[in-house]
Amino acid sequence: MSSHALQWLSLVVIIWLQSVSGTNTNFPAYSPQLKELSMSQVQLNNLAFASDAGKLFGFFSGIAALYLPLWLVLLIGSTLGLVGYGLQYLFITHQISSLSYAHIFLLTVLAGNSICWINTVCYVVIIQNFPSDRQLSVGLTTSYQGLSAKIYTVLVDALFFSPDKRAKSYLLLNSILPLLVCVMAAPFVRDFNVGTSKNMEVGFMFMFFVTTATGIYAVISSLGSLPSWLPPLGNAICILVLLLAPLVIPMAEKIREVLLNGEIMKVSVEKNAGDNQVERIESGMEEVDDDHRRGNDQVISVKEDIGAMSMLKRVDFWLYFFVYFSGATLGLVYLNNLGQIAESRGFSGTSSLVSLSSSFGFFGRLMPSFLDYFLQRRGYMISRPACIAASMAPMAGAFFLLLNSTNISLYISTAIIGVCTGAITSISVSTTTELFGTKNFSVNHNIVVANIPIGSFIFGYSAALNYHREDDGGGKCMGLQCYRNTFIVWGSLCLFGTFLALVLYARLRKFYSHK
Repeated sequence: MSSHALQWLSLVVIIWLQSVSGTNTNFPAYSPQLKELSMSQVQLNNLAFASDAGKLFGFFSGIAALYLPLWLVLLIGSTLGLVGYGLQYLFITHQISSLSYAHIFLLTVLAGNSICWINTVCYVVIIQNFPSDRQLSVGLTTSYQGLSAKIYTVLVDALFFSPDKRAKSYLLLNSILPLLVCVMAAPFVRDFNVGTSKNMEVGFMFMFFVTTATGIYAVISSLGSLPSWLPPLGNAICILVLLLAPLVIPMAEKIREVLLNGEIMKVSVEKNAGDNQVERIESGMEEVDDDHRRGNDQVISVKEDIGAMSMLKRVDFWLYFFVYFSGATLGLVYLNNLGQIAESRGFSGTSSLVSLSSSFGFFGRLMPSFLDYFLQRRGYMISRPACIAASMAPMAGAFFLLLNSTNISLYISTAIIGVCTGAITSISVSTTTELFGTKNFSVNHNIVVANIPIGSFIFGYSAALNYHREDDGGGKCMGLQCYRNTFIVWGSLCLFGTFLALVLYARLRKFYSHK
């Protein structure tokens, strides 16, 4: 296969990896059933924290990516997930009976850490293979991680019919599906170092079309608007077809190369009449090679290229850290607690709500790529802190909207939080690269996202305490009061984070103006 076909194939493979790597995002869909194991709300919240706590050790995957082959890093991550989720599955199906709550907690940490290994490989491969279209490529691929919860829910609905076995079904898929995809993807997670080509823009436009179609289908199916004659298995097949659709790009690139090589061979035989045509073809190929070299010679604009210790001494880092803490992290904590929030409001369609948040998170991760792609080609450069601030302000409003007890408020707020959380998550990859460089990105970004487990513990634990304070004495709370104070605090904190993002924007305005 040609180098450019392999380059595109690596992007398709990363899409598949991201689609199955967000195993922690489907926790809200089955967490209420875990209460049947005699877990309190605080213990349940601690498990949500444990899933995020694996990111505290994410820097190990960053270090591994610097010294080990990427395919090995990928397989290590998927194996950690197999152990973490697999043992929990064996426990919940009564295949093993010796797991205490502490064991389950540690296994959840291990499973959460496995996601870091897969994500690190995905980010490194994309930045290496698409250096001049970094934000675009990262946004396209990470948007599919926002769809993970939707994909797992569709598969559970299609393959497992018993409602009381949903927790078992999710844990089974969480353990084996990422491993299968990682084994398949391992040969293609490497640097192909081919630069850009004239067909790059066509390929990305097709990817935009496929990705948008996938997101629209996901939203429609999440809202229950699919035809009644389409069974759950048919829904799963539609999702699978949409995930396979990006393969058209590497296939088309390969066909183009075969046709071009065939034309060159044909002309070389017709020596008398074809000399000029050969020269034109060779001239065209030289021009493409020049494009390749220009793509390889492009330098990513960065403020400074520094290591982790130097980064920790920068004021910009700590501003950025707390902006992420009060934005994307806060959104993820809300989504982690979505099952309990919906239950406390008397809402029974938790799975559809999780699918909705996943689908809108998909578009949230994709939107920065659209903006970056079209604005850059018109000569405009985007300030990442300004984009983060613009994403956090609506999120703050969504938390205050949750003080309204209607189901429509729950739907609207969940959609807004999903979109904004996804957008900030996508933007942060480019922000880390532009502020602190590409050389140590795999370690630096894992340090940035280490605030997720910290926020998960602080925000989640305080929410659980407020819930427990309002419960009926039996460990269960029903009514708007269960999370009222929590939403007020979260909304206020998100507003403060918006202010910090504006401060960071002001500090970096000269850098982005220079770019």
